[in-house]
Amino acid sequence: MSKVVHFEIPADDTSRAREFWGSLFGVEFQSYDGPMEYHMFGNDDQTGGGLMPRQEGQDGLMVYFNTDDLDSSMKQVTELGGSIEGEKSPVPGMGWFAHAKDTEGNRFSFWQSDESAPAPEQG
Repeated sequence: MSKVVHFEIPADDTSRAREFWGSLFGVEFQSYDGPMEYHMFGNDDQTGGGLMPRQEGQDGLMVYFNTDDLDSSMKQVTELGGSIEGEKSPVPGMGWFAHAKDTEGNRFSFWQSDESAPAPEQG
């Protein structure tokens, strides 16, 4: 469960940030349609990143760690004194994620691949 598979970069100016990170890493971003602006890149080693407009309260990168059992990983976080932020959420056709905090208040996330992940329920 320790492999970093994805990270997210919040940006005040996504065009400026895509230019900076794209030039720094030598990658091209692919833009995704959806309910929010999102741009992704991938690397040959199965890791990648995303860039999106900064939301209130976001500062710094969000790191996603791979897990084969998201529910078990979420439970382990709370057993060790950390916390889970909200519920696990699907990314349709790709997988599931959950946001967490460690005992020091540092935010991180888990990712579980699952091509059968459904679209989120509209409420």
